[in-house]
Amino acid sequence: MNMRISSRWLSAGALAALAFAVLGASSSSAPTYRDPLPFREYPSFEGADAEAPLPDDWQVPGELVVGRLMYPSAGGRRGFFGGGYDWHQGGTGWTDDYPRGDRALIQMIRRNTRINVRAVEQPVSLDDGDDIFYWPFLVAGMAQSWQLSDTQAATLREYLLRGGFLFCDSFFGEDNWYAYEESMKRVFPDRDIRDLTDEEIVFHAAFDLKGMTRVSIPHISQAFGGGFGLGGTPHWRGVFDDSGRLMVLIAHNNDVGDGWQWADDPRYPADEANRALRIGSNVAVYALTH
Repeated sequence: MNMRISSRWLSAGALAALAFAVLGASSSSAPTYRDPLPFREYPSFEGADAEAPLPDDWQVPGELVVGRLMYPSAGGRRGFFGGGYDWHQGGTGWTDDYPRGDRALIQMIRRNTRINVRAVEQPVSLDDGDDIFYWPFLVAGMAQSWQLSDTQAATLREYLLRGGFLFCDSFFGEDNWYAYEESMKRVFPDRDIRDLTDEEIVFHAAFDLKGMTRVSIPHISQAFGGGFGLGGTPHWRGVFDDSGRLMVLIAHNNDVGDGWQWADDPRYPADEANRALRIGSNVAVYALTH
């Protein structure tokens, strides 16, 4: 195991101040919330497969919280991968691999870095005013299913330009890429989505992951022998700010979240689960230090 620990750690108090001052202080108005919204949990469209027990220390603050981006799905409030659910109440595309995958990643970060990470994730809605600016690291699962309004896209753009980080994952195929790209172009109409090289810092921020641009973390159906056509050439892409900081990491033809969610299941390939958890740890370290 080749692991690098950054010296740029922040205390819990310093991180909270940074999140509020750098991400949260709106240039146009005061933040909507004086304090971040409390933890809450929503149902996943995956049902029992994505459930996870609530840790005993779920109420203990941390210097990092893994944020789960809530977004409207294609087809409207109750559409795509959601049946009759309103996306504000869970049960739609944003709940892919949630919360089980998030909590597995949290345990990996706790075991293998010096980051004091909260035991539970935080669902973060683009419709909750300035609350998003309290959460510097967000994960978007089943990213092709998002369909952002212009207002939501503007909020996400502001969040990212102020130092926030977004990891988009769990989607396959060219049609799904174009669906994903449509909303991302609404967020950043003037910024290119670039193919990454193996030398990108995020691939080496904690674990030294060589050859990541050739890696495809399998969907559960591939790992368990089904497939359902969920494969293809892996694409690791990103969106950068003017200073060269990676703001958005995109894992297309990958399902890193499944690697987290099924890491403890003997049917899921151990090497791929470990790789998924390590890239997740790298992303967390990168988000805190860049």
